[in-house]
Amino acid sequence: MTRIADLIHDWNQAEGSFVPTRPLQFDDETLRDGLQSPAVSDPTLDLKIDLIERMNKLGIHTANLGLPGAGGRPREDITKLAKHIADNKLNIGANVACRTVVSDIAPVVDMVQESGMSVEVCAFIGSSYIRQYAEDWTLERMLNNTRDALQFARDNNLQVMYVTEDTTRAKPETIRALYSTAIELGARRLCVCDTVGHATPAGTRAVVKFVRDLADEHDTTIGVDWHGHRDRDLGIANCLAAIEAGADRVHGTALGVGERAGNAPMDQLLVNCKLLGWIDNDLTTLPAYVEAAGKALEVATPHNYPIFGTDAFETGTGVHASAVIKAIRKGDNDLADSVYSGVPASMVGLEQKIAIGPMAGRSNAAFVLERLGIEPTDECVMRVLEVGKSSKRLLTDAEVRSAAKS
Repeated sequence: MTRIADLIHDWNQAEGSFVPTRPLQFDDETLRDGLQSPAVSDPTLDLKIDLIERMNKLGIHTANLGLPGAGGRPREDITKLAKHIADNKLNIGANVACRTVVSDIAPVVDMVQESGMSVEVCAFIGSSYIRQYAEDWTLERMLNNTRDALQFARDNNLQVMYVTEDTTRAKPETIRALYSTAIELGARRLCVCDTVGHATPAGTRAVVKFVRDLADEHDTTIGVDWHGHRDRDLGIANCLAAIEAGADRVHGTALGVGERAGNAPMDQLLVNCKLLGWIDNDLTTLPAYVEAAGKALEVATPHNYPIFGTDAFETGTGVHASAVIKAIRKGDNDLADSVYSGVPASMVGLEQKIAIGPMAGRSNAAFVLERLGIEPTDECVMRVLEVGKSSKRLLTDAEVRSAAKS
């Protein structure tokens, strides 16, 4: 069987292939930032547990369980989710988002004791000057809050990722002052945030490299996270740029749900990283993860959503379908999966689909009839093709059967 790599000239490798120098990790924000989307529903605890289990199966390293400072049901669910992870010895780690104030971090101490699990504190604070101006904050006040909060976390043996909101619009000197103070107080991770989806890939590379270099000045074992939004629809592109610039953990959410236009889609992020050879995770359960998230959050998957939408691997166009069908008839599934697709459907446990519609050809009709167990005689093929070409859309299997009988 022909190697697909021998059949494709990959311009993505024109300037050489990048390989991450640090193990690449993923942080799933579906149950925190995802739930901040105006359009989603807050799932029941059982549905949240199901999502955690699916994240774990995909090899996602950490899940943000929410905002314990919100109190009430959110805080109860967070503790129960952490306990579920601990009791079932799941590989996935847990973290929670807290403002950089002692009162937000204090509940995590009790949560750790109740759940029996170490929970990383994601202590966040605004860093851009526009945010400082709106809030009437001084840098000294921000530094004092950081010192008080992180000292409390250190005194209570809590691991901290220090998160600067709106990093991609913050002054370098502010970023340096905040992160340096956090490192001195024991923060083991620094999170660069594109909170309002402002950054381009070039901007992402610049700010992440700045932070990676800053961290290395103190301790080369300090991790750098990237948390991006897609207000300019650059979520995935910026994640890849961040990794290339030195980020070793990137954040995303199922279906890209989140504040405003949402976050980088975790499902697409995993696929892209595997296509680039950066990870080797088994992604065949990704469709079930996407489906479960849509059900839990009550969010529909757009039909043209990359990889997981119903249209992603389906074609009714004659010339395209013909190439796929010829590959299938050669008995070469890899070829069928690549000749008209930039993402192999089999990578995520799916398959190419051939349909009949206004732009279909004879090969479409014959192939679909065979799939349905109907003999593709010339007369039958022409009847089905006539119905397909007069339709405004692709035919359903029931409509193909009906046309074949008429």
